[in-house]
Formats: sequence, structure tokens, C-alpha cells
Amino acid sequence: MGTLAAPTAAVRRQSRGVTPEIYFAKRIDNSRLVKVSDPRHNREMAMFFGATLLLFLLVMVYAWQHFRAIDCGYRVEQLRAQRDGLVEMNRALRLEEASLRDPQRIDLLARQMGLAAPQAGQVVRLDNGGDSIDPGASVMARVSDTVRNLAVVSPQ
Repeated sequence: MGTLAAPTAAVRRQSRGVTPEIYFAKRIDNSRLVKVSDPRHNREMAMFFGATLLLFLLVMVYAWQHFRAIDCGYRVEQLRAQRDGLVEMNRALRLEEASLRDPQRIDLLARQMGLAAPQAGQVVRLDNGGDSIDPGASVMARVSDTVRNLAVVSPQ
């Protein structure tokens, strides 16, 4: 019977699970060790750092150019929209100027204010008819006999 009892005890141990493992902490004192400097490893690390820095700078320059180009594109579109708005405003102002310079409108407003058409001899042209003088050119001031004898005519 003793031979039968041994296998059943082993089967019982296996069914209970894994036996716990015990770990012991061993303190290691490395304070007396001196690290030996490896010049080859230091050179490899410097080369790796330099290559990484160069790659980083190239990526940053590319990104800066890319985003600057996008920013310039937005700026161009903004300026085009502003130009289109100014062209439209210029067209509206020219149309308004043309309507304000309408001779019939000016005549109607003059009659409403009590003004009358000038009599013969009341109008003196100072620019010789406007043909000889460029509107943008500077003009030398001079006094002529017709201007000295000019009288102020008031509406009566």
C-alpha cells in the first residue's frame, strides 16, 4: 500500500498549484568602481547627436518654408479680396460723382437756391479756355488787367 500512497500525494501537490518562490535582496556596493571613459563611444555619441541635430534643423527649415508659403498664399488672397473691394468702391464713387456732376441736377439746385444764369461779360476765364494749361502742372501766379478790374457781382 505504501507504493500507491506516494503517487497520490504527488498528484495532490500538482493540483494545488505552483510552489512560491522566495527572493532575497542582496545589496551591491559599486561606489568604489571607477568608470573608464571610452573615447570611441564618446565620438559615436557626438556623431549621433550631431546627425540628429542636423536632421532636426533640416526638418525645421523645411517646415518653416512650408508654413511661410501657406501664410503668403493666405496674404495674397486677402490682398486680392481687398483690391476687389476697393475696385468696387472706386466704381461706386465714380458713378456717384457722375450723378453729382449732372448739369441738369446742378441747374435744378441752382434755381432752387435762387441763382440765375450769368449775364454777358460777368464770366471771366482765367485759364485761357483751359486748353493751354495742364491741370496737373504748376502755374505761376500773375495779375492781369482783367482781374484787377474785376468786380464782385452779388445776386439781387
